[in-house]
Amino acid sequence: MENGNHQSSHGMPPSQNNYVCVAPDVRLGANVKLSKFVNLYGCEIGDNTKVGAFVEIQKNARVGRNCKISSHTFICEGVDIEDGVFIGHSVTFINDSYPRAVNPNGELQTEQDWAVERTVVKKGASIGSGSTILSNVVIGESAIVGAGSVVTKDVPANAIVAGNPAKVFRYITEEQRIA
Repeated sequence: MENGNHQSSHGMPPSQNNYVCVAPDVRLGANVKLSKFVNLYGCEIGDNTKVGAFVEIQKNARVGRNCKISSHTFICEGVDIEDGVFIGHSVTFINDSYPRAVNPNGELQTEQDWAVERTVVKKGASIGSGSTILSNVVIGESAIVGAGSVVTKDVPANAIVAGNPAKVFRYITEEQRIA
């Protein structure tokens, strides 16, 4: 992994390491590039992926190979991003349809009080800046989510969706597809 022009948190000079938080349980592929001010724990990131500044990727999240995760993005537990995916700036993933701070007894919730809801972003998809992706959805292969969209249901492969809630506008033609 690289941090700009610096080595990983394992070989990076201490002055540079102060700006990158990578927990020991993170699995990083070859040539992963991390910007400063990232927070990674319990996740997996594939080869040649680039992670921008101010990104958090939580435990049990997976990012595939050759992805670009732009700055200020939040990837929570339960999100699976396949290979070749582009995530724009300030994209937020959600993993709980009915979030609550407290349990029925009025105590702060713990992990035992709720179940992670999964989200999958298929190979080659692109998600525009400022989008929110709700849980229990699949964004299809090579689909494009327009900037600022709120994805509340599955997005078909090769679809271009936008809006709140995101709706299909059209499909990518064969000529527009990336091999």
